[in-house]
Amino acid sequence: MAKDVKHYKRDGTEYTGGTHKMPDGSLHSGKTHGKTSVKLFHFEDLSKTAKEKAMPGYGMKTTKPKKKPAMPKRGQRVMTNKKNKKK
Repeated sequence: MAKDVKHYKRDGTEYTGGTHKMPDGSLHSGKTHGKTSVKLFHFEDLSKTAKEKAMPGYGMKTTKPKKKPAMPKRGQRVMTNKKNKKK
C-alpha cells in the first residue's frame, strides 16, 4: 500500500483507521475483517457526489469576471432605464 494516500468510504467520508486487503485485492476498513468492515476507495474512484463531500468545491466551474460595458462613442446616444418625467 502506498504511504500518505488517503482512503475514503463510499460516501466520501475520509477514513484514517487500520486497513486490510481482501483476497480479491480490495481494501477494507479494520485490521482484520469483521461485521463492521467496509470497502475503502481512493479519491479518483469515488462518485461525483462523494468527491464533492470529500473535497468541497470539487468540480465547480470557475466563473470569468463580467466585462464592463463599453463607453459610448462621442456623440452617441446612451440608452438608459430611467423614464423621462413630464413636468
